[in-house]
Amino acid sequence: MHKGTVKWYNARKGFGFLEREDGEKDVFVHATAVKTAGMNRLQEGEKISFEIEDGPKGPNAINLKKEE
Repeated sequence: MHKGTVKWYNARKGFGFLEREDGEKDVFVHATAVKTAGMNRLQEGEKISFEIEDGPKGPNAINLKKEE
C-alpha cells in the first residue's frame, strides 16, 4: 500500500490526483475508484492509502482507504 494526500479532485469531471508520500510522480485517481471504496468524494489535503495499477495513460490509484 502506498500513502499520499489528495492534491486535487474534481467530482464533476470525475478524476483527480494524489501526491505520493514517497515523492514519486503524482497518481491519477478516477471516480470509479472513489465509488468502489465507498466514498462519495475526495477532499483536497485528505490523507489516503492506495494501491497502484498501470493504466493506458500511466499509473492509477485503486483500493483507496482514508487514513485517520
